[in-house]
Amino acid sequence: MTIAKITQEQSTITPDLSKMQREIAQVPRKGYIFFKEHTPIRSGRARRNTVLENNTTIAARYPYAQRLDQGASRQAPDGMTKPTNAFLKKQFDKIFKGR
Repeated sequence: MTIAKITQEQSTITPDLSKMQREIAQVPRKGYIFFKEHTPIRSGRARRNTVLENNTTIAARYPYAQRLDQGASRQAPDGMTKPTNAFLKKQFDKIFKGR
């Protein structure tokens, strides 16, 4: 007498989750690139000293980073953090809400 037969069918969720994980893993690098592209350039020191640490943290390693981020440059009147945060929000919205 057979009470129940259990079979495993191919999951449609797993490939979607795997794709989301790959896309999420790329977000810090994309954010770093965006931040760096929006860093004002005069001598190049600010861009050269902006680094991505441990694929999680954008570090601006120059003494006037805070002033630039507060809009001290005409090239980046909104600084770099505010536009980068908006960019990252859009990236996550694409991943989690669909395209």
